[in-house]
This record gives sequence, C-alpha cells and structure tokens, in this order.
Amino acid sequence: MAAPLKLIVANKAYSSWSVRPWLLLAQMGIPFEETVIPLDVPTTRKAILKHSPSARCPALKDGDLTVWDSLAMVEYVAEKYPKKAIWPKTRAARAVARSMCAEMHSGFQALRRECPMNLRREVRAIALGEEAKADAARIDAMWTNARKTYGKGGPFLFGKFCAADAYFAPVVNRLHIYDVKVSKTARAYMDAVMATAAFRALVEDAKAEKWFIEKYEAI
Repeated sequence: MAAPLKLIVANKAYSSWSVRPWLLLAQMGIPFEETVIPLDVPTTRKAILKHSPSARCPALKDGDLTVWDSLAMVEYVAEKYPKKAIWPKTRAARAVARSMCAEMHSGFQALRRECPMNLRREVRAIALGEEAKADAARIDAMWTNARKTYGKGGPFLFGKFCAADAYFAPVVNRLHIYDVKVSKTARAYMDAVMATAAFRALVEDAKAEKWFIEKYEAI
C-alpha cells in the first residue's frame, strides 16, 4: 500500500492557504497525514524550510515529491485521484471553477487585509473600506452566478462539493465572522460549506490550538 500524502500546514485558525488543501482532502475522503507548524514563533521559518523550499505553508508531500503552492496541490490531487470529483464534470463548469479559484488565488487583497480568517472568532461586524466592500460584492456575484448556472445538483457552487468550495471556504469564514451582508444565495451557500464534516472538524481543530497571534485576535 502506498504511503498517504503528507500535508504541512500552519495554524488552522488563521492560515487560509493551509486550510484549502486540508479541506479538499478531508471532504473528499483522501487519506493524508498532517504536520502543523505554528506561525510567528522564532522557529517557524526553519521548521517550514524542512518541508517547503518557499518557506511558506502549505506544502504537500507525496513520497519524494513536494508541491508548495495550494492551487498546484489541487491540480496534483485531481490528477492523482481521477475518480474523485475534484473539479466539476463538464468542461464549461471546470473552466469557470478554475477561473474562480485563480481569481481568489491572486485577488481580493482588501478583503484579506481587513478581514483576516480566524476560525475561533465570534461573529462581530466591523466597518469595511470601499475596496473590501467591492471585493465582497464581486465574490457574492461569482457565487450567485455559479449556483444559478451550475449548482442544480446540490448546495455547493457547482452542485457537489469540489475544489472551488475548498478554495472559497476561508472566504466563507471571513464573510461570516465579520457579519458582511450578502445575498440570500450567498448566505445559503455559506451555511452549506460550514455544515460540511470537514469544515466542522477544521473549526474544532482550530479551537483546540494553543497558539494565538494578537494581530488576528484583536480585530
């Protein structure tokens, strides 16, 4: 039997990039072993460099191979497990899902900056800047379009849970905990993501962590 994948992540409470592949693997039922490296401690960089040449989390190891970008991890897992519905079935839906993930991968800086992910935070609204509001509106529009066009087979963006849902799960957390006003379609989608077994397990893991970073807890 082949050894399971190894996933190296940072604090689950805060590291949005780390939880994307974690959620995908967990929700898809793909076996993996995890290593959690705490952020903002003196040994952080040295510890991560043992696993990733970029000195960033996450990193995915499969034997001697290391994949050190979250979107590349999604594609690698999709190729390694072709029977798993990592991406939507139709070509058009896959193209849209990949476009949405790529936009998330490189964009929405204002929302990220003003609303950092914190899986332990209680729901409490904050005043958002205009750029962050525009980011939230764009995300809402993308979700609504995906649900309307491709989501008839279930409660997720493309019906059944796929890579796009794992990729937007940290955004779901941001919009939820900062009480950002969204459409009914977006809110229903957020509730569906937060109800998944993987997301619930992730929240429990985050709450059990003993590491706290004040700049994220203070917002």
